Amino acid sequence: MGDFQLGIGVATRQVILIAGPTASGKSALALRLAGETGGVIVNADSMQVYDVLNVLTARPGPDDLKSAPHYLYGHVSPGIAYSTGRWLIDVEGLLKRAELAEKTMIFVGGTGLYFRALLGGLSAMPAIPPDVRAHWRQQDSALGSENLHAILARKDPLAASTLRTTDSQRVVRALEVFDASGRSIVEWQKEAGIPLIDPALARKIVIEPDRKWLGSRIASRFAAMMKTGAIDEVKSLLTLGLPNELPAMRAIGVREICEVLAKRLSVEEAAELATIATRQYAKRQMTWFRNQLGDDWERLPFPPSG
Repeated sequence: MGDFQLGIGVATRQVILIAGPTASGKSALALRLAGETGGVIVNADSMQVYDVLNVLTARPGPDDLKSAPHYLYGHVSPGIAYSTGRWLIDVEGLLKRAELAEKTMIFVGGTGLYFRALLGGLSAMPAIPPDVRAHWRQQDSALGSENLHAILARKDPLAASTLRTTDSQRVVRALEVFDASGRSIVEWQKEAGIPLIDPALARKIVIEPDRKWLGSRIASRFAAMMKTGAIDEVKSLLTLGLPNELPAMRAIGVREICEVLAKRLSVEEAAELATIATRQYAKRQMTWFRNQLGDDWERLPFPPSG
């Protein structure tokens, strides 16, 4: 494997990107490549950045952390609405650290927007006045995501056509941007940013697992989570008294476990509902990777044949 050049010019080093849906074996591949290259692993999953939810977001365990250095895992309070922009700033800080200058950087995760920002830069966005931000956050709490999506469809049909009705975080963001600037967030996103990594010089891998295998793996993994600390994690999260609209509160499994704690669902029922939600999420991830990642990405079936 040759050298891969960083877009910001801080050093010449190997860079490997591993994308794929949840539970597809990305972390195992990252650990293997870290062992082969002496590299470090950098999180590219928007839920694994949060503290408290170690088990529920399937963050690397103690043995994994001993096997290779890991960065940007669990470094954000669940009380913060962490963004792609903030992740990119954190990554840039890592790339400039002298002690990592010659280390292979292995980015691994399932958040497509993180990879897009890493390779293509982040489009400039308008500053959002505090009163505009507060207004739409309040509307989200009062009206719910589907009603907000209907409002967005009237104000900015272009943006609404690209967003799911249940994705309240991005719907709110689109409304904020439109009110602050009078322009669609889609138009802002078309303005190119500055990439941190040259896409032509990085090794790029996307895992495309067998769906039946992945569905079974998701079910068994979530059942194990319920037995190994996920319920206690949600208890700890609830003690923080956080608003329901924060991303950490919307992690798959949090709502279902809350229903267990309220004695409205059994553990088995909650696990089944969360498994269904995870499979649906994995399907959306695979669709995004298939449509958004180009032919320059290596397509790796998993589990490997043979």
